[in-house]
Amino acid sequence: MEQISVFMDDYRKAPEGYVLAETIDECLYLLKNYDIDHLSLDHDLTSKIRNGTMLVEIMIQKQLYANRITIHSANSFFGKAMYRNLKQAQLDCLMPQAVNIYLRPMPLHY
Repeated sequence: MEQISVFMDDYRKAPEGYVLAETIDECLYLLKNYDIDHLSLDHDLTSKIRNGTMLVEIMIQKQLYANRITIHSANSFFGKAMYRNLKQAQLDCLMPQAVNIYLRPMPLHY
């Protein structure tokens, strides 16, 4: 399976070398069909319900993950919640300990 890096965000442009996913559905498709090296996630998307938190919940439930996961959301409350949910999944043995999880908020304008 081809290995790629994914940047989920509906506002910022993806960094060079990353595949852009603007919705959780696009991101889920990539998670299911590709080997993801680095997954960088935003929380606030166009849909207020189908957001980064929902994606993290689905990832944990369906055991979908990447080698590295970065939460880059500028929304500090929900970004931290996404990070905590992923770390808790590791503690609960629902996600491998080998997955590196980072919280690195990005400004909306960079």
